[in-house]
Amino acid sequence: MPRASRRPEDALTPILDALRRLTRHLRLAERQIEQRVGIGGAQLFTLQQLSQAAALSVNELADLTHTHQSSVSVVVSRLVKRGLATRRQSAEDARRAELRITAAGQQLLRRSPITAQARLIAALERMSPGALARLTELLEHVVTEIGAAAEPASMFFEEEPTRSGKAARRSATGRQRARAQIGTGKGRAGR
Repeated sequence: MPRASRRPEDALTPILDALRRLTRHLRLAERQIEQRVGIGGAQLFTLQQLSQAAALSVNELADLTHTHQSSVSVVVSRLVKRGLATRRQSAEDARRAELRITAAGQQLLRRSPITAQARLIAALERMSPGALARLTELLEHVVTEIGAAAEPASMFFEEEPTRSGKAARRSATGRQRARAQIGTGKGRAGR
């Protein structure tokens, strides 16, 4: 039986509605981008950021995308594989790998929309420092409360590398159970 809420439902509904709208907007934008240009939103967003300079390191690109270098590195590998970016050793510093957008990447950008991630970042950048600090505090609290604080903060809708064996089957089964509960109204915050 669900735990009794300490807050009136009226206080939670606008919050959940805003989260639903945000999630829906990001999901639909992801789908539209993939249909329109043939790559996912995380790849397009990364490519857009990569186009901001002649060459960037993985760490510089991670800063521009506001993600960890390991997350952006996975996305860059996919862009390189598709021929939309290159990764080469720097002529000036052999320890540095330089990432560059290719002509094919530039051509794809010319017919691409602005990503939902870029619009989200722009909206956040328009907030005051105090509002950003408070939003960070509140979101981190929610993430901790739902048990997701240890989850990797990968790029929006970027697929995680696939796992094999029992762990992957257990995860899939758990996700299926959760979806079924939400679909029947038994899951938390299902609406």
